[in-house]
Amino acid sequence: MSSPKGSSRFYTIGLVASWYSSNIGVLLLNKYLLSNYGFKYPIFLTMCHMTACSLLSYVAIAWLKMVPMQTIRSRVQFVKISLLSLVFCASVVSGNISLRYLPVSFNQAIGATTPFFTAVFAYLMTLKREAWLTYVTLVPVVTGVIIASGGEPSFHLFGFIMCVGATAARALKTVLQGILLSSEGEKLNSMNLLMYMAPIAVVFLLPATLFMEEDVVGITVALARDDIRIVWYLLFNSALAYFVNLTNFLVTKHTSALTLQVLGNAKGAVAVVVSILIFRNPVSVTGMLGYSLTVIGVILYSEAKKRSK
Repeated sequence: MSSPKGSSRFYTIGLVASWYSSNIGVLLLNKYLLSNYGFKYPIFLTMCHMTACSLLSYVAIAWLKMVPMQTIRSRVQFVKISLLSLVFCASVVSGNISLRYLPVSFNQAIGATTPFFTAVFAYLMTLKREAWLTYVTLVPVVTGVIIASGGEPSFHLFGFIMCVGATAARALKTVLQGILLSSEGEKLNSMNLLMYMAPIAVVFLLPATLFMEEDVVGITVALARDDIRIVWYLLFNSALAYFVNLTNFLVTKHTSALTLQVLGNAKGAVAVVVSILIFRNPVSVTGMLGYSLTVIGVILYSEAKKRSK
């Protein structure tokens, strides 16, 4: 008979494996659909993701009781959640647009600079200063991406701008969340926050989809008549987008914030290797050195943050 400690360890390993699989899976499937398959509708794809997150979040909280349901207490709190949702939308849409033009490996290299943008927004919006050593560790983070950009054979300026925008928006959401939902009465766990943000995101994305990607529903239906796989790709991809958030919440709950940071850094590296093996995109030694420098910078940044606390 296995010990509770052993079972707990296996459960945690299973959670981390699920988090990695769903995270890397949704990234690769997004890339395949938007770039290789030729489904050039990133806003509609994001709307599919948010619709799945709305439905599955409600099922997980209201029916399966995975976490207690938290209610929105006031109109002000609703406005704050709506603002977070708008920034969240901008982040996901920009990230998906960038995948049309950039390989996953370069996309991940840029994404690794999130701590730099988080530190910048935290300083600009809260005047919160970190220890000088923490800022020093951000130098290799940014330098690595500059080197990787110079050595990237598939560099695309518009894709690069969209990816930097997505990374900045992701960092802005983190800082805004800390500011807007900081009082005890307004704090929501990530599962409840997603349940409220996702349907608001669908409301934002629907007019954007109709205006910027006109007749996308008709085109998708026509595509499905020729190749029914597109329907299964979209359904699976959307469900996977929800499981990224669910497994992220569960891994955070069963490990520490520091463990999550370390696992997150490793996940980026795994995604790079897997994407290169699958998509066979050309990589240069300069690009890989730049990405490695960025990852080292992020690890040093995490260490500096931990020591300054």
